Amino acid sequence: MAITVELLARLRRVDTPTICNALELVVPERRAKGFTTRPFVVAHPELAPIVGFARTATIRAREPTSRSAAAMKQLRLDYYRYVAATPEAPTVVVIQDLDDPPGFGAFWGEVNTAVHKGLGCLGCVTNGSMRDLSQLAPGFQLLAGSVVPSHAWVHIEAFAVDVEVHGMSVRHGDLVHADRHGAVVIPFEAAERLPEAIELCARREAPILAAARAPDFTVDKLAAAWALAEDIH
Repeated sequence: MAITVELLARLRRVDTPTICNALELVVPERRAKGFTTRPFVVAHPELAPIVGFARTATIRAREPTSRSAAAMKQLRLDYYRYVAATPEAPTVVVIQDLDDPPGFGAFWGEVNTAVHKGLGCLGCVTNGSMRDLSQLAPGFQLLAGSVVPSHAWVHIEAFAVDVEVHGMSVRHGDLVHADRHGAVVIPFEAAERLPEAIELCARREAPILAAARAPDFTVDKLAAAWALAEDIH
């Protein structure tokens, strides 16, 4: 199916946990996969969620690359061309740091956040590290595994490859939703049904929340609210 600009806008209005809740209704077989399972350091926790098409890459920083300077320059330019987005297809970069442990050197800082933002990228999800916290590009969301002071020998190893970040497997072009809670891959076949599922989740939660927030709340009233929620379809 086509992922429209309007659909992306609707998905941006809700947080990532809500997307996960809705996916449990639409594709229940994915209940225990497709999302990150470890915490991140979040550059801008106050930002609204980001939703975009994955641009994937792998990096290393502990040792210098074996490629020539000319080859690395070409690789970097090819990578940036790959990342560049259009208004109809915003991108979210998902980068796997292959070092063990990851995060030895930071790929993300003042320069790379500015460059990626300028190319239309909304943000990044990575198990690698970041730095330059006060100079990161405003509005560019960054979920990183750690914070370090140096970029060491950080370099792109490959791009447009399958990656895994904090338990979430991502392929080029996957639809990724992320915010301060983490990230999740939205299957294309489920995306169009998510707005309706999100509304259903909200309707089912409403009687429980109303009961729990009332001054005379009891377990019996909770049971009654649960029963009411189960009848909402």
